[in-house]
Amino acid sequence: MRIPFHKAHITEDEVNAVSNTIRSGWLTMGPKTAEFEENFKHYIGCQYAVSLNSATAALHLALKAVNLQQGDEVIIPTNTFIATAEVITYFNATPVLCDIEESTHNIDVKKIPKLITPKTKAIIPVHFAGQPCDMDELHELANQHDLKIIEDAAHAIPSSYKGTVIGNLKKTAITCFSFYATKTLATGEGGMAVTNNETYAAKITTNRLHGINRDVWKRDQGKAGWKYDVIDNGCKYNSTDLSSALGIVQLNKQQYLKDKRSHIAHRYTEAFKNMKGIQIVEQKEDRESSYHLYVIKIDNRDKIINILKDNGINCSVHFIPVHLHSYYKNKFNYQSENYPVSNEVYKKSLSLPIYPDMTPEEIEYVISQVKQALGR
Repeated sequence: MRIPFHKAHITEDEVNAVSNTIRSGWLTMGPKTAEFEENFKHYIGCQYAVSLNSATAALHLALKAVNLQQGDEVIIPTNTFIATAEVITYFNATPVLCDIEESTHNIDVKKIPKLITPKTKAIIPVHFAGQPCDMDELHELANQHDLKIIEDAAHAIPSSYKGTVIGNLKKTAITCFSFYATKTLATGEGGMAVTNNETYAAKITTNRLHGINRDVWKRDQGKAGWKYDVIDNGCKYNSTDLSSALGIVQLNKQQYLKDKRSHIAHRYTEAFKNMKGIQIVEQKEDRESSYHLYVIKIDNRDKIINILKDNGINCSVHFIPVHLHSYYKNKFNYQSENYPVSNEVYKKSLSLPIYPDMTPEEIEYVISQVKQALGR
């Protein structure tokens, strides 16, 4: 049996949506993008949703919207994909790394106060594997120190915190989602920035397309359609109607897809919870995960990965901490001993396949092979 780490849920609905968009003749950002933004906004419950070509673009423009400047600092967990740190460096600002909770792999809020300085401008919590961070505590810290919260929600659709959908927490400045090929809503490449702040939304909208005040779709629909002005120093971050057509279909399936992943996660937990040699990431009761990832912690992680691969199961690791990447370690002089929890978690973490179209037989095969590998 061969089981990939991930397989996107693509049906004839997605194929037909893209085909119809191609036949429409409008491929770039246009009517489908506007429809996707409107649908996404209503799904989240927020006031503004701006479609982009990646979550990286969303994070970059979110930081620009809150006026990050050269020399500023932004606190992030070291256990994250490198994009979370990378976008901060675009401003010649500094990513300040925080260690994580051993139980959830989310940023350890208790360790943040010691990292705050007069240069700190924002905090970017990352909802690891789809489980929301301790947002009440983060918002309280942000309020005390006049900081902006920008949520990295690349894993977190659909997730919720104390009954509120991630993306609609009122004290958060901007939330950024990813629609990369392996994500819970997959358009191949893509992202979305959502906010309840009109100024932030307008700035992100303008800056996603070279700082132009009227994109091509708006110009096509209005009089004197060729006229536009460049009002900011923007980027080429717009999405396309092809990806948006996929997004519209995928958005309508989110609860179904989440239920599928949740079933797999609970089956894994049931199988592994009393096993010696396996630690399971804690799921807190006052929040709901999207179950984007299912992570276990084991000794001899790399050996187990190779055994599983030899038996047809592809796994992954989330994440190599930022402080261990050569460029960032050398540029910012990160000291590994400052992040003991992340180091230990990284050495042991293994992400198992968890995608909606896994069959019961495939799920049970993964479980049996993990148990056999540990038994060796």
